[in-house]
Amino acid sequence: MLGGSMLPGMALAQEAAPQDAAAHDFADEIIVTAQKREQSLQDVPIVVTVVNAQLLQDAGVRDIKDLTVLTPGLTVVSTANETQSTALIRGVGTAGGNVGLESSVGVVIDGVYRPRTGVALGDLGETERIEVLKGPQGTLFGKNTSAGVINIVTAKPSFTPYARGEFTIGNYDEFGGSISVGGPVVANRLAASLFAVHRKRDGFYDVVTGKGPRTLDNDADRHFWSLRGQLYFTNEAGFDARLIGDITRRDENCCVGVQLVNGPTTAIVDALAGAGNGVLSPADPGQRLAFSNRDTTQKIRDGGLSLEMNYDLGDTTLTSITAWRDWRWVTGSDSDYSGADVLYREADGGTMNRFRQFSQELRATGSTGALDYTVGAFYAHELLDSRVAQLYGTDFQPFLSLLFSGGANPAFLKPILDLAVPGTGSRDVYKQTGDSFALFTNNSLKITDALELTVGLRYTIDRKKAVADFNATDGGALCDAGQATGSAAIIGALCNPFFNSNFIGLTNSQKRTEKALSGTAKLAYRFSPELMTYASYSRGYKAGGFNLDRVALAYAAGSPNSLQPVLDTSFPGEFVDSFEIGFKSTLADRRIFLNAAAFYQDFTDYQLNAFNGFFFSVFPVPEVTSKGVDADILWRPSRSFTLQGGVTYADTRYSEKNRALLSLTPSTARLPGERLNLAPLWSASLSATHELPLGGGLILRSNANMRYSSSYNAGTDLNPLKIQKNYAVINARVGVGDEDKSWGVELWANNLTDKLYMQNAFDAPFQAGSINAFLGAPRTFGVTLRAGF
Repeated sequence: MLGGSMLPGMALAQEAAPQDAAAHDFADEIIVTAQKREQSLQDVPIVVTVVNAQLLQDAGVRDIKDLTVLTPGLTVVSTANETQSTALIRGVGTAGGNVGLESSVGVVIDGVYRPRTGVALGDLGETERIEVLKGPQGTLFGKNTSAGVINIVTAKPSFTPYARGEFTIGNYDEFGGSISVGGPVVANRLAASLFAVHRKRDGFYDVVTGKGPRTLDNDADRHFWSLRGQLYFTNEAGFDARLIGDITRRDENCCVGVQLVNGPTTAIVDALAGAGNGVLSPADPGQRLAFSNRDTTQKIRDGGLSLEMNYDLGDTTLTSITAWRDWRWVTGSDSDYSGADVLYREADGGTMNRFRQFSQELRATGSTGALDYTVGAFYAHELLDSRVAQLYGTDFQPFLSLLFSGGANPAFLKPILDLAVPGTGSRDVYKQTGDSFALFTNNSLKITDALELTVGLRYTIDRKKAVADFNATDGGALCDAGQATGSAAIIGALCNPFFNSNFIGLTNSQKRTEKALSGTAKLAYRFSPELMTYASYSRGYKAGGFNLDRVALAYAAGSPNSLQPVLDTSFPGEFVDSFEIGFKSTLADRRIFLNAAAFYQDFTDYQLNAFNGFFFSVFPVPEVTSKGVDADILWRPSRSFTLQGGVTYADTRYSEKNRALLSLTPSTARLPGERLNLAPLWSASLSATHELPLGGGLILRSNANMRYSSSYNAGTDLNPLKIQKNYAVINARVGVGDEDKSWGVELWANNLTDKLYMQNAFDAPFQAGSINAFLGAPRTFGVTLRAGF
């Protein structure tokens, strides 16, 4: 008997007792909270992918990056650091590592909104289900969900005692495991649970460290532990409460880039680092060989508490969710991604981000006659502290001397470049406070037994204040001396915003307030118990903010504004108008589930985060459109076999209306009329699960799943050299265990064919014509042992 499966827009829950096969009653009702109240999935006029606990285990999903193999249209990629991750739905997301931008795809764990996608990365532990809601969900889910929501619901404590554990070993010297225990503290009143996990493995990249000081010869490793404890209280008066506390510690190294294209500076880098120690030439990403003489340490400290209370008054349920989160990330990096020691960020706290967030949600959900209603309020207070240190390496002086002398003279400009003392450079501090307050309502009226109208509104007030303190330990001497040369090329390099002397001692304070109205209207008509159709309109909103990076005007000889800091780095809120028509159907005596929806999304002031090799620039693009189809199918010919999958066609493009604005800078000139980066035209998933009784109380369980992506551009500037061709990733798992699941052993492999693909491509800093890339994970394989009661 199949323990669980997945279908976007339709899913199977764990089945109860076996029934007469002739009845073909193969699917139990799935209850989801996509509209903040419990509903059957087939009654919700939203495109939703639901993945339950069994399928998460079968597919080896441990975090939201793994979830992409089961969800067409969802992409999660990492850039310069795993904490700087981007989630995209239907090709729309907030790319890059600029902490000033919030996510277009919201991540909610047990009702608590996480302020950035990277903050939500981590082992999900024992999860009841994950719901991926496609399209804007700004009416009900926290904030900043203009592209969609990943809603994660973890398993609550049980009043039945249990203990479960698993241990995994694999290639790249992977080992680790988890243990979960729980049960009643007070019979039928108070239950508790504790989940603990520790995992460790070597990195996916081999690293040439050259002359150091880095000594670690691999990168993108894994080393973390996490604890999650829960208390659950309930009584006969209709009151229940759930207290959750968690803590995570990660001490890892990430991320190096590999050479995708080698430009004319390759010979200079090799000359400084020593033959074979600079870059891989010719470029060959398939070797997964990186060059980094500096540490890429990342230390993450994450923890929080949440308290959810529900009081059932009969026709109305009152809910309160109070939460506090504290997340801190300290990192180091080799900023030039080569074996030459040109630029780096130290790993001792000079570069860090810290988010502290308090959130409170109150809502009332209930029914009166033909009306189902939800009314509530949401408040979030966020404190962001960020430090950025960009320092000169020991090869900075000879590198630029060779660059400007055409490779002929390593002492060219030496008197000037000697001012760039190794270990000095820019040191900036950013502090941002944000307050978001919203009132919302979502109401469904049954006009007839077959026709239902849903209307939702949300009014949001978003306030932010940012203070940036810019400084440099070199006193800006390098930039000042460079300006004396009169050479535009030299001045452009030596007065790069990180080294621009006009930022020395500058403090810049900014504040902004936005008020926004978002909402939805959905009309659903059920022709029969087997077929429901719907049409919907949604207005989504993502708050504006500040570009927390150095921004300066370009060098212009004789201009009084030349190289002057841009003090207004604000950008407006992002809005989207989304239209959908779709259906949900149950066919062939509940053996086949087929759902589809066509959508059109029109974004205004889309927050484009462009990286030019040195810093981020935020452009509010006037218009981006996304149109396409989501289609999903589940076929269950027998109780022992399930085949499910989905396909998303999303044509997500910059409008031609943007040409006048985007043609102003080289990093955006290619964009008008083209598809967004990381936005494949087609994506698809397919998963097959089979159970075979072996006799003697043993069962063989197997699962294979595949994710396909058509080609996309992996760079924000859409350089044709950064195109990722179409590819497919295949995972497989086979296991043997007893029928009551008291033990089991599984063999597994992810990326079975070892497919090479890019997550992101970017211009190598200070190396014009060179392009680097961050790659997806290679083939991994291993064995997992499970036991419990």
